[in-house]
Amino acid sequence: MKFLEERVYLLIRLYQDSRSENSKLRKELAASYEQCEKLNEKIHVAADRLETLLTTIPKNE
Repeated sequence: MKFLEERVYLLIRLYQDSRSENSKLRKELAASYEQCEKLNEKIHVAADRLETLLTTIPKNE
């Protein structure tokens, strides 16, 4: 009976640890997505600026 109690306790602890780790990973993933969105926005802004600069450069004809 003691062996079974220990196994159940271990199973519960592992379950709780897994839930905690999953929660942490979800938060990290959400932060990564947010950072990715910010970087994509910066890329678009830089590309727009570069395109504007390229239109102001005189063409050699």
